[in-house]
Amino acid sequence: MRVLLLPFAFIYKLILLIRHLMFDIGVFKSERFKTPVICVGNLSFGGTGKTPHIEYITRLLQHEYKVAILSRGYGRKTKGYIKAQQNTGYQTIGDEPRQYLNKFKEIEVAVDENRARGITNLLKQDNKPDVILLDDAFQHRSVIAGLNILLTDYHQLYPQDHLFPAGRLRDVKSAAHRADIIVVTKTPKVSSPFINRQLTALLKPKPHQKLFFSYLSYERFVPVISKSQVFIPQSIGTILLFCGIANPYPLQEYLQNKCNELILIDFPDHHNFSEKDIQSVIKQYDSILGKKKIILTTEKDAMRLIDSAYLRWFEGKPFFYIPISVRFHSEKESNFDKEIINYVRKNHPNN
Repeated sequence: MRVLLLPFAFIYKLILLIRHLMFDIGVFKSERFKTPVICVGNLSFGGTGKTPHIEYITRLLQHEYKVAILSRGYGRKTKGYIKAQQNTGYQTIGDEPRQYLNKFKEIEVAVDENRARGITNLLKQDNKPDVILLDDAFQHRSVIAGLNILLTDYHQLYPQDHLFPAGRLRDVKSAAHRADIIVVTKTPKVSSPFINRQLTALLKPKPHQKLFFSYLSYERFVPVISKSQVFIPQSIGTILLFCGIANPYPLQEYLQNKCNELILIDFPDHHNFSEKDIQSVIKQYDSILGKKKIILTTEKDAMRLIDSAYLRWFEGKPFFYIPISVRFHSEKESNFDKEIINYVRKNHPNN
């Protein structure tokens, strides 16, 4: 099937190369801003861990700088620029911005499919941000970010992938040269110098590019319904996991060691759960024998459910979400932090 799709991928590649050329020669305009702008993105159609990396950088900077996160707001029912408020639902801004809003009370979250317009609107405010994080904007060349961070999944590295529709890449591999930092995400928790050398040889970072390796860290289960009095059994027999994310395999691998049986109900990425979907999940949960069973979803999926009228179906049942964060291998974490902090300090207007 991939071989049959290669001609279509070649046509797509020509379109992308012409688009990049138009930006390179100035036919399409790019805008640069004086305020530090950090872009976190990838070359593929999602699943590389952009959200937890944005959260990592937010935690790193939020105590010293006024941070704003600007996202497209994938899956929202609205268009244009919207600055989120604490009660703004996911249908207005999207599930990932809703997650940022839920986690970080002191930062600004905004959405706009036009990144340049979104940054301009943020900087028009009286209390404008000191630094702006662009979520999933590596391919949006209308903005020249001061620091470009390119993520690539350890299990689906972009040099080994193909352009859509023959593969999962949405941009040409050569676009990687614009990155200042490349992060290989979802690596094994135990670092191996041999594997790191192999990855370095495969990715071939340019002299100006820094290469880092991160891994996922899973946190304690959190009740989706905050007032629920249902507790997690000391030993879990069955976990019924339902989620709509691009790559659930690392979570599956982690959870298999936390229970006797793991059942996955997999939905498309950013899936908007219907009442029929939820009823199907509940029906499958009720059919599981034994009492030591729970329902689990991801934090991003929970953001699409907390404002939903269908959340009532889970009342009285052990329904949780699992937060995730990223960590950098110990020998590299301080260097990654320094790269981010030094860039912001050097380029802050009041420096």
